[in-house]
Amino acid sequence: MTPTTAPVETTRPAPSVAPEQFLAADLVITEMAEAGAARALDRSAVEVLVLSMMAGGFITVGALFSVLLAAGTANEGLVRLLEGFGFSVGFFLVIMTGALLFTEVNVEMPAALLHGGPGRLGSAIAKLWLLAAAGNLLGAFLIGWAINMAEVFSPQVTELLTEVVASKMRYASIGGAGGWWQAVLSGVLANWLVGMAAFVATMGRTVLGRYIPIFLIVSAFVATGVMHSPANMAYFSLAHPLGIGPSWPVAFGWSILPAALGNILGAFFLVALPFWVLRRSQESHD
Repeated sequence: MTPTTAPVETTRPAPSVAPEQFLAADLVITEMAEAGAARALDRSAVEVLVLSMMAGGFITVGALFSVLLAAGTANEGLVRLLEGFGFSVGFFLVIMTGALLFTEVNVEMPAALLHGGPGRLGSAIAKLWLLAAAGNLLGAFLIGWAINMAEVFSPQVTELLTEVVASKMRYASIGGAGGWWQAVLSGVLANWLVGMAAFVATMGRTVLGRYIPIFLIVSAFVATGVMHSPANMAYFSLAHPLGIGPSWPVAFGWSILPAALGNILGAFFLVALPFWVLRRSQESHD
């Protein structure tokens, strides 16, 4: 009698599922809100200050790189492109390391409040917001000072840095309330672009998928010349040890402060709020 052989069971491999190329736009604001709430509630004041100082340092390195690349270039369009590429390096370092940049916080904090309500978040968010701004300024100042102690710049670099700093102070020449509010409006536009750079980078699922939108949008931001508070801190920190530009009180009053106010408004009204409304609308249809 011939023994029967049990049929051999074959296991077919499960069909491979392609990884997501990017996170859908209506989901990004929720992810940013949760990240913002976690930062506000879970990070100590020391941690927030350290991460913010790191971000200020990274942005200063990006500012320096932008000037080094573009110095001596005659074509204005190429100058803008090189400055955008250089500056995007600093912002990319911020995104990839989880450092705390004031203008990114400007999107995350309102998103967290819209997502979860003030509740226990209110005071924690206010603390994080203030520490992020102070840490960015301190980090930019220290790295700007260290760079100037360690390096000697060519006349072309100094000349371009002088032009950049003068552009950051252009509203002071207008003067009065009108000039100051123009600086605020410029800050609104700046954080619309920088906020969207952070937003679209959050959509990316790979390193390259994060960097490409940062490079494109940050280049557009740099080309427009709008007022980004941490960037202004960085350029002033590089210029001040060289005797370029205004005193710190004047720079703060006519550039850093109005830009910061505009950055907060731009991030809320042009990034966080519209995408939160989109998310709520999407949830209501699910």
